[in-house]
Amino acid sequence: MSLFVRAFAWLLAAAVIFATLGPPGLRPHSDLGQDGEHALAFILVGLAFGLAYRQRRLAVAAVSVVLIGLLELMQFWAPGRHARLEDFLVDAGTACIGFALAAVADWVMSRSRANSALTS
Repeated sequence: MSLFVRAFAWLLAAAVIFATLGPPGLRPHSDLGQDGEHALAFILVGLAFGLAYRQRRLAVAAVSVVLIGLLELMQFWAPGRHARLEDFLVDAGTACIGFALAAVADWVMSRSRANSALTS
């Protein structure tokens, strides 16, 4: 299961990198607007990596914020793209929310296991 979650997290990261640096015409669009699309993408990335790397969640979250900053800066050299501080703040903040959701999910699951062990 862990291998599947890690593979999914990396595939999701690759998709986000392509959407961020690839040709603007190939980027998916939705009714969420630019900030909503960024928020959804990076919450999913944070959640996926938070579940994939449970033992090192805090370190992976810190590295993720740095890499999100680098990804934003790389847009200076991508034709048709623009780097914005607002995008970085939305992306990094929502990725951290995704990591927090992964931690909450782990906590809920461990409490559920502990309660079922006590009742059996």
